[in-house]
Amino acid sequence: MKKIYALLLLFMGFSATAQTGTIKGKVTTTDGKPAADVNIVIEKTGKTAVSLEDGSFILRNIKTGIHILTVSHAGLHTVTQQVVIGKDSLTELHFTLTETAKKLEEVIVEARRTANAKAVTIGKAGIPAMDLPQAITVIPRELIESQQAQRLSDILKNANGVYLATTRGATQENFSARGYSITGNNLFKDGARVNSGTMPEVSGLERVEILKGSAAILYGNVAPGGIVNMVTKQPKFNAGGELSVRAGSYDLYKPSFDVYGPLSASVAYRINGTYEWSRSYRDVVSSKRYYVNPSFLINLSKRTTLLIQGDYLNHAFTPDFGIGTINNTTISPVSRSAFFGANWQYAKTQQSSAAASLTHSIDSRWKLNASVSYQDYRRDYYSTERIQALANGDWYRPLNRANNVEDYYVAQANITGRFSTAGMDHILLAGVDADKYHTTAYTYNQPTIYDTINLLNPNKFKARTDIPVANAIKVVETPTLRFGAYAQDLITVLPQVKLLLGIRWSIQDAKPAVTTDLVNHTTTNGTIKTDKAFSPRAGLVYQPAKHTSVFASYANSFTVNNGTDVYGNTLAPSIIDQYELGIKNDFLNGMMTANVTGYRIVNNNLAQTALFAADGVTPNNNTNLKALTGQTTSDGVEVDISVHPAKGLDVVAGYSYNYIRYTRTPDAKGNFIEGEKLQNSVGSSANATVFYHVNAWKFGAGVYYTGPRTAGFNNTKGQSQNYNRLFNVDGFATVDISAGYTFRKISLLAKLSNLTNALNYYTHENYSINPIPPTQLVATVAYRF
Repeated sequence: MKKIYALLLLFMGFSATAQTGTIKGKVTTTDGKPAADVNIVIEKTGKTAVSLEDGSFILRNIKTGIHILTVSHAGLHTVTQQVVIGKDSLTELHFTLTETAKKLEEVIVEARRTANAKAVTIGKAGIPAMDLPQAITVIPRELIESQQAQRLSDILKNANGVYLATTRGATQENFSARGYSITGNNLFKDGARVNSGTMPEVSGLERVEILKGSAAILYGNVAPGGIVNMVTKQPKFNAGGELSVRAGSYDLYKPSFDVYGPLSASVAYRINGTYEWSRSYRDVVSSKRYYVNPSFLINLSKRTTLLIQGDYLNHAFTPDFGIGTINNTTISPVSRSAFFGANWQYAKTQQSSAAASLTHSIDSRWKLNASVSYQDYRRDYYSTERIQALANGDWYRPLNRANNVEDYYVAQANITGRFSTAGMDHILLAGVDADKYHTTAYTYNQPTIYDTINLLNPNKFKARTDIPVANAIKVVETPTLRFGAYAQDLITVLPQVKLLLGIRWSIQDAKPAVTTDLVNHTTTNGTIKTDKAFSPRAGLVYQPAKHTSVFASYANSFTVNNGTDVYGNTLAPSIIDQYELGIKNDFLNGMMTANVTGYRIVNNNLAQTALFAADGVTPNNNTNLKALTGQTTSDGVEVDISVHPAKGLDVVAGYSYNYIRYTRTPDAKGNFIEGEKLQNSVGSSANATVFYHVNAWKFGAGVYYTGPRTAGFNNTKGQSQNYNRLFNVDGFATVDISAGYTFRKISLLAKLSNLTNALNYYTHENYSINPIPPTQLVATVAYRF
């Protein structure tokens, strides 16, 4: 009857006067530093809390009377205290653990909370993953450093269901999740959207968070499948740092630094940076990078902090479209190192940003977060492209010259409140966000075709070596505005039942593009395009036991489609329905985590580059001309396992299966075929990583599997070609092994990647076919102070 009564209160809005009180407090170590991740339990009540990064905690709706409070952390001395709770009382407590902050940090590494028990910043409301009806993956700094990650792809291979889909021209890494591309709208750094046109520097990251499925409520116009948030290293009030040098195969050389500490009692700083130079297993290809990331943390008051940070990345490298195809359907039978571009081709990217984030605790229940940021992205590119050779190997090398600039402004604010009504707890999140970006793209008069070479017989033609003159002839400036307002509430209906409800209103206003003809000095204006939508979300969480959570959720969202159809008309947005079911489990006192998720995503208006021009015959190479391909459906299942079976031994593994296909398309020539899988979609993928620490030694191994997929272009109804556009690419697995040793403040870590020298390819349609790296050796020497 109590459960029925509680549910009636929820839906009828009755209120009741509870005979309860509140406890709030702080946990510190003997050296006065805040103690995070400490468990606070009121015995025999089921009430628990975990201390935050600043050591604070709060427990609400505690029945009046005498209670025993236990403060504990695995590996630390437990503290107990008797507490008397009166009606509507607020009791403030302070606990001091006998360990120092350094000792606590060492213990947390050995006995840390599970990922399910931690709150992630990507969720904005500080809700533990166990209470969210959604799959979340967090890749921590320890794993990033142990694997000596060089690129974001090295990190995301640890997240099942997320995979490196293409590396078009080796100019950027394009990922997919649950069958759908993770576009630039889905990539974030510290909660702010960033341009995906460059390869992010990962040495400055503290962790990477992946929120799978729908994220439209919190982040607005995002593609289905999930979003990726890169969390940078933050300032610290204890002094320290690290100097390191990494070296490896193909002349890799990468010195790095990371220094942090206090400037005063209320100001801390951190600055990290790196320089990287390397050649490649691909002939001619090279890369040079500079990166710096300064940040300052200012305690404006006991309740208010201000974080100011910036970063700058400069990357100059060789565009590389790989080995291409023969007759559009066969990967060129040439060596992994064969390079078919011009020796002079180049790509230069710069990305810089500045951001300020304010956090203010209004009181023990309400918190305000606000941030503003500015980003500047520049790309200067000149290269041969699209390796599509004839059946005899002849290839007419096309040229493309591009220059792009993007200015990007982001502002957001949200408020989080924890309160109770009618005996039910609420975690309320409400906020607004706005983006403004301005893109500038230049068009050049470079020759359409550079020359002719033969992929199979290098001596058949003499390749050109000069750099053709290319002058800017047109510039297009496109301003775009986004705005969103959202509200979300996690309601604890019963101790075992939680209900998540939310809604967002979004508007994207694409202002008229201004096109300037630099030759004739004329200007034309495009048309304005405005898209608006409400995005609802609902989820139910049932927790039959403290460490088990079963959930179901539904979300609806929309994705704005840029560009036009082949007739010059603007495109309608894609409307997306996402369904998710799952179970999250922590076993053996947190030594094992096992999560399973099933999902269905229905995209009712997927936009892709149009295959043909308006005549239905001429092949289209303009990526701004797109077609709404009808309905696609993505079904799948994901399994995440994390095991800590013994001291010093950590095992992380995952498996995912995805089936994405066209489920409804217009019955007319040129449309895609119902039932056919989308090109470049991966069915199965898996990962497993083991690290063992014993005394000063560290040993590790990893296995990563990407299943078979199709390359080329999807077939169309009534197509004139007499061959299948799609061709198969086999699945592949790579194996990495590593070993390291630490002596006092000096550590050495070495890794052998792709131990079996597996050969496979990342494919972008049928013209950018990039072989995966062969066996490589990399080692890092670090000094910590």
